[in-house]
Amino acid sequence: MTIIRAARAAALVLGFIAAPLAAEAQQAGKVPRIGFLSGFSAPATAPWYQALDQGLRDLGWIEGQTIRIEPRYADGRTERLPELAAELVRLRVDLIVTTETVTSVAARQASDTIPIVMASGDPVSAGLAKSLARPGGNVTGVSQLNLTELAGKRLQLLKEFVPGLARLAVLSDADIRLVTWNDIEGPAHKLGLQIQRIEARTAGDLDTAFAAATRARAGALFVMPAPLFVTHLKRIAELATTHRLPAMFHLREFAEAGGLMAYGPDRTDLFRRAAVYVDKILKGTKPADLPIEQATKLVLVINLKTAKALGLTIPPSLLLRADQVIE
Repeated sequence: MTIIRAARAAALVLGFIAAPLAAEAQQAGKVPRIGFLSGFSAPATAPWYQALDQGLRDLGWIEGQTIRIEPRYADGRTERLPELAAELVRLRVDLIVTTETVTSVAARQASDTIPIVMASGDPVSAGLAKSLARPGGNVTGVSQLNLTELAGKRLQLLKEFVPGLARLAVLSDADIRLVTWNDIEGPAHKLGLQIQRIEARTAGDLDTAFAAATRARAGALFVMPAPLFVTHLKRIAELATTHRLPAMFHLREFAEAGGLMAYGPDRTDLFRRAAVYVDKILKGTKPADLPIEQATKLVLVINLKTAKALGLTIPPSLLLRADQVIE
């Protein structure tokens, strides 16, 4: 009996020791899986993805070790977003990071329970959050400033760059309009600008759109925000220079790719800040309890080489305000 009791006691002790070890092993074996959903292409998104990855590393999350990221790209074809979002849901990801409003909408339609962290977009206008202070659902993250206000500021900067500008070509995606024509026409009218609408649904439409801008004798080009244009921003920059159109875009990457100028939030900064939301949610905070931040860092980037190629002289006032001048 003594031997039996001793054996039972030893087994009980071993059980107590093994229990926490097993729990630790199970906990250590669960690596959170993060979906990364983008309407853009992988190359176009690379700087932002890297900023998110670095932000997570700074918080102790190492890709391939303590976290797994599942990227999905629509390559400018926004009609693919619902299926890509559904695919991430089927993978049972713990959280989805989205790159823009239309992507966030697709993710939210695919799941109203999986936390969604926006790295850019306008969640309140899109009906994804009740307010910035109290999102109230499964969507939180970082929001851009009001797109309409930013559009007006971009028009003003373009007018300063081309003082005699009277006719402006506005390039938009025929299927995606994050900024409406009314939002553009108001500030354009105040600046004395006549708008010529040109549209593209695919990359193959871009040549036709620029030809239309030339026929309309447009003096400059304003590019509306859209995944298609971000994916093909280098091609748009080339076409603008070929057609001798001073062009304004909303991403600094456009000017870095050869476009004349860009003004808007620093996307790399937004994605670094999105990493903080990912960290908090993985540690147990509900997205509904995380207020949405607004972008505070706006950058003006001017490509001096492109300006010279177009025969333009950059006003000193703009050069002084530029955050980056590419020579």
